[in-house]
Amino acid sequence: MSSIGLIVNPRAGRDIRRLVGLASVHNNHEKVDTVRRVLSGAAAVGVETAVLVPDLTGIAETAAAKAPHGMTIQWAMIERRGTSHDSSAGAFALCNAGVGVVVSLGGDGTQRAVAAGCGQTPIVAVSTGTNNVVPTLVDGTMAGVAAGLLATGAVSAAQVAHRAKRVELRLDGTAEFALVDAAVCRDPFVGSRAIWRTDQARTLVLARADPWAMGLSSIGGRLCPTSASCDAGLFVELGEGTPVLAAVAPGRVLPVEVRSWRRLALGEEVSLPVGAETISLDGEREIAVAEHAPRGATLRARVTREGPLLVDVHAALDAWPTVARPPAHLEDRLG
Repeated sequence: MSSIGLIVNPRAGRDIRRLVGLASVHNNHEKVDTVRRVLSGAAAVGVETAVLVPDLTGIAETAAAKAPHGMTIQWAMIERRGTSHDSSAGAFALCNAGVGVVVSLGGDGTQRAVAAGCGQTPIVAVSTGTNNVVPTLVDGTMAGVAAGLLATGAVSAAQVAHRAKRVELRLDGTAEFALVDAAVCRDPFVGSRAIWRTDQARTLVLARADPWAMGLSSIGGRLCPTSASCDAGLFVELGEGTPVLAAVAPGRVLPVEVRSWRRLALGEEVSLPVGAETISLDGEREIAVAEHAPRGATLRARVTREGPLLVDVHAALDAWPTVARPPAHLEDRLG
């Protein structure tokens, strides 16, 4: 029986960058409609079951109330905390439920949380966040079709999915990762979490750096474009030096001074002394160093290709086979 899993982050696209920049707002009504479109697209190509993770704002429940005819809705119940834990725990529960693919609605931070619990299950990452380097900006309908093609076996993961890179970090026994960028920031507290000022960051380790990207990785994209398929990362030290114009947040294209930078081979480790600072992962301060390590500790970071299995939505749709007959539930509608 073909099945997909679905996670929606109600907090994605709602951070402080709406106040300090020009980031768009993805409200709950829009997310409900996106979930419904994903379910409709998946059902259209033969997916029989959708397993949803309930969220604190009721987005998934509202969308499921109008699920496509013939699709069975099941629930992956988790302890809901209203934090990134919900996305990680939800992904883990979906994988245990045996879904063929997970559709994840959110930005880079959401995809990182989902990747932490997703194991080897492919992810269709749909953009509804602020920084959207990892997820695809695509209508939910076609994201659902792409997920359905994998879930039903019409298209194989080997054809259309790739193993993502990630930045792996170790700090005095604490291990974390980022899918796009990790930064040592001068702030001693995580505060509002979201990074929007470049003077907050001291050093960057980038798994990818695309010239079109939004956020801290755009700095690296201006220095040395490093795509998702490139077997390398970047190390960037900010400070007095060469000015680079980068899109650090929606509506904020600013000059950033770069002291030095260099390419990193996959697996090459860099060691960074840290003090009363914070570490941001994919654009959000997540780790207050003083809470996890003694003063003068060393942060070790490296870029590897041990990230999640990400589905290329466009490649999946390009591989969409022409079928002689639609699924049975659609045949009924056609008479």
